[in-house]
Amino acid sequence: MIDLRFPTALQMVLGIQIAEEDGVRCTSQKLADSLGVNASFVRKLLVPLSRDGIVTSSLGKNGGARLTRSPATITLRDIYCSVTDDKKIWVARTAVPCQCVASANIVEFFECIAGEADALVLDMLGRRTVADSIAEIRNLERTRIGRSRQSNAGANTDDAPPPSVRANATRS
Repeated sequence: MIDLRFPTALQMVLGIQIAEEDGVRCTSQKLADSLGVNASFVRKLLVPLSRDGIVTSSLGKNGGARLTRSPATITLRDIYCSVTDDKKIWVARTAVPCQCVASANIVEFFECIAGEADALVLDMLGRRTVADSIAEIRNLERTRIGRSRQSNAGANTDDAPPPSVRANATRS
């Protein structure tokens, strides 16, 4: 079963900070709508994020979710560890009958591989901050908008007559 807590919590944290930067109040319902999930699932993920000092939320007219620290000090590792409770990325199958050399040693072998994978992933996540991630997302958004404008401009020129026809029309 695929665990979606980290990608969901990451999108939540990034969405909270982007909303803050854009001057928009970020409620659990707005987060749920942007994630396509139920608001109760969002509130469930806010619990460990609040417990670990990543986000805070308040009720009322001016309520909503905010980051408790600077986005430059929150790593993706912080978010991952908060919502996954130190769950391993991969876990060995332990109920393997010892029928051959591979099955007799696979658990120990796989635990070594899984431990190395965990360390590498956590190291990589620890090098990326929320601020870095938002800068990258904003850059991706500028690129997406630029491509969209180019393709819209290309669509408009497809409907227009070729330059030679336009030039002849202005001469007559």
